[in-house]
Amino acid sequence: MLEKFKKSRKLKWALGVLLSLIAIPLLFYTLIYLGAFGKIPSTSDLKELNQSKATQVLAAHGELIGKFYIFDRQPITYSQIPQHLIDALIATEDVRYYEHNGIDSRSLLRVFFKTLLLQDKSSGGGSTITLQLAKNLYGRKDYGAFGIVVNKLQEAIIAKRLEDIYSKKEILTLYLNTVPFSDNTFGIESAAMKFFNKHTKALNLEEAAVLIGMLKASHYFNPRIFPERSRLRRDVVLMQMEKYGYLSNAQMEQAKQKNLQLDYQFYSSNQGVAPYFREQLRKDVSAILDTLKNAEGEKYNIYKDGLIIHSTIDFTMQQLAEASVKEHMQDLQKAHEQSYGSRAPWLTNNEIILAAVKRTEVYKKLSNQGLSDAEILKRLNKDSHEMELFNYDEEKVITGTTLDSIKHYLKFLNTGFLALEPSSGAVKAWVGGVNFEHFKYDHISQSKRQIGSTFKPIVYTAALENGIAPCSYFSINEVTYENGWTPSNSGSYGEDPFMNYNLKTALSNSINTIAVKVLMETGISNVISQAEKMGIQSSLPKVPSLALGTAELSIKELAGAYTSYVNNGKSTTPFYITKIEDSKGNTLAEFKPVQKKQAAFTETNRQVMIEFMKATVNEGTATRLRTTYGLQNEIAGKTGTTQSNKDGWFVGITPKLVTVTWVGSDDHRIGFRNTRIGQGANSALPVFALFMQKLNQNPNFSDITQAHFKKPSEEVVELLDCEASSRDGFFDRLFNNPDKSNNKKKEPKKKKGLFKRLFGKKDRD
Repeated sequence: MLEKFKKSRKLKWALGVLLSLIAIPLLFYTLIYLGAFGKIPSTSDLKELNQSKATQVLAAHGELIGKFYIFDRQPITYSQIPQHLIDALIATEDVRYYEHNGIDSRSLLRVFFKTLLLQDKSSGGGSTITLQLAKNLYGRKDYGAFGIVVNKLQEAIIAKRLEDIYSKKEILTLYLNTVPFSDNTFGIESAAMKFFNKHTKALNLEEAAVLIGMLKASHYFNPRIFPERSRLRRDVVLMQMEKYGYLSNAQMEQAKQKNLQLDYQFYSSNQGVAPYFREQLRKDVSAILDTLKNAEGEKYNIYKDGLIIHSTIDFTMQQLAEASVKEHMQDLQKAHEQSYGSRAPWLTNNEIILAAVKRTEVYKKLSNQGLSDAEILKRLNKDSHEMELFNYDEEKVITGTTLDSIKHYLKFLNTGFLALEPSSGAVKAWVGGVNFEHFKYDHISQSKRQIGSTFKPIVYTAALENGIAPCSYFSINEVTYENGWTPSNSGSYGEDPFMNYNLKTALSNSINTIAVKVLMETGISNVISQAEKMGIQSSLPKVPSLALGTAELSIKELAGAYTSYVNNGKSTTPFYITKIEDSKGNTLAEFKPVQKKQAAFTETNRQVMIEFMKATVNEGTATRLRTTYGLQNEIAGKTGTTQSNKDGWFVGITPKLVTVTWVGSDDHRIGFRNTRIGQGANSALPVFALFMQKLNQNPNFSDITQAHFKKPSEEVVELLDCEASSRDGFFDRLFNNPDKSNNKKKEPKKKKGLFKRLFGKKDRD
């Protein structure tokens, strides 16, 4: 009897244990199912999956030039996925994918018993593609010791619901659109574009195997960082495909022989094509989106809603512009540093150095702690450490102080380059500086600088519009104006004060004394009015020095004004966004070119001004375009240099492209050491010259490079039919003393008739 009782107790105990083993997991599963460890998405939630999508920025011809995202994700459809990529995925990640309902029961039980009961953390996962999709969609939370089991069971519930809602093809598509790759990239399309610069549908077998191989451990098998490791993993994927019948042995071996070749694309804000442009576009689009709402009445999010922004940027032209800027600026930087030597202001001028220090976050932090400027400078110059510094040739690592770093970046010249289509104002290339990662300030959208002699064409246009003939002659002699200001000339212009030049010669050779006289003869108010007609909106100083470009304008403003010379006298407003679409391709906003309704000047004067500026290139201050760079294109242009060589400018005009280049230092107090280096013809013009050389080498731009200016009319030819210069005769020289203190301007000389041209006599006003 006692034996029976004991056996009965053991049986009950065993039965109790067995029931517990069944009940506890069942209860545990029920608690998870009911949301005790966090809400599980319902069937209706899963039917409306809406993951964050990267907003794409497209160039004029559809090339991807950048993205805005929290997670870099670009969804695609099943039809855009090549079969060999799907085969690689299934062979590597879930060979029984088409046979199960989303859950591999054996793997799930293994995880439960080994991990929970035996505390074996190396038991592995064995997740199906559907389970991985559940993890991709909703992530995992930390539940302590039970974390892996809770997460796995939650994913199993979600996976089962996904299988009930979606087909196998749809699940594959969802998975490939959400799976994480290296470098903060999500989804196969983003990975294909980032690592191989091609769409998913264009991936070949080897490239597909590289990306699928990365899924095992995205950082460990990152082909950018660990190319050999990635190649070996690719070969494992290929062998798996051969093992399960997706490839023949010959196909596998052939694919394994291929080298790993990346075409890596940077889409971060600091890197890639057109970073300055993309940052300005981000600001503009964000402001536009604030005025729009989606179907649910919510504002669009540039980082999450997968918008498509169409821009006017020409992808290739942008690349050529960036290459031209880098090529010239690294040479100019060397010359700039050599010209100063050990006397460089970024090394010796304490006022400039302190000003640069005060712009840093570390200064603000130390200043808030009560430290004086002297104490802060001492602190910043005390502790040496390794640092990576920007340099044109390559980033270099040095051991130095924070103050050393500040001085290093203070020495760099910067630039802005903008290319417009004059007929519409569409921006084709935008380079806001030499390196966005280290110099965030955009000289296209944020900067206004004195524009120097690039303002002179506006002065001469106003003169023509107000009745001064192209063949009027002005004396080169110096005159002192109000406040004792006496403009002078550089070079040979000024050696003979009795010389007189017509407008074409004066403008093409940028003669300062004549430019001011033309301004005064025309009237300052008339010149300002002319500038406004050409689209200038900034306030212009009402002083004689306006003729020499003391006004501060932005590159965009100046470029827009110059478009009038090749757009029938009508200036255009630079624009760069054509359309914004939602993720489904529906248009949210559209933008059209904007130009002045009325021409700013007559067609005759437009042609005259083009001839003046063609002379600048052919025989004036920009002749190195012909002599040094060998450009044979039809080009008009204007150089510009501001006082003390602070700023160098060049405006290049072709019949179908207007470009503006500025070069200078971010700190106004640091100018070029001398005019030879700092003049616009040396500091800014070469960027345009190199850019045009590169355009000439690309047949796709022949419509721009081979375009011709409209032939001047007979009237214009007649108006320009006069000698470039004349010299005062004996009696004029005797009775007209070109004294600098003489405020009385010389009267302009009118165009000479045929008889007087032949016999050397001159007319006077």
